Amino acid sequence: MLTSLEVAELAVRTLDSKKAKDIKVLETKDITVLADYFIICTAGSTTQIKTLSDGLDKVLREKGEPSLRTEGYRSGGWVLVDFGSIVVHIFLKDIREFYSLERLWRDARELDIDKWVIENDPVKDKGLVR
Repeated sequence: MLTSLEVAELAVRTLDSKKAKDIKVLETKDITVLADYFIICTAGSTTQIKTLSDGLDKVLREKGEPSLRTEGYRSGGWVLVDFGSIVVHIFLKDIREFYSLERLWRDARELDIDKWVIENDPVKDKGLVR
């Protein structure tokens, strides 16, 4: 069984591998009982939102962490995937800006996820500077 931090890392790596943008991980375990971590990211289209959501569900299910529920899948602009210990929010850019979850949960600590996404960054892999 994975820890909530390991689930968050796996989710971030999956989102990054599928080209999610502006991925943020907020540690919420000390401020809410909803989840230990909220992951927020941006997709470029409703098709990409579904791809990200489906990819997350597949990868985490294979690791023994199936989603408990998914909300907004059919409506398009914001999908929430609840894995119990983590909740993933996948937004279109304008909807993410409108709801501004980072501001709403500003008391949460943002995790540094660079070490989780570096393997999927071809620029960093080649030793090039961004």
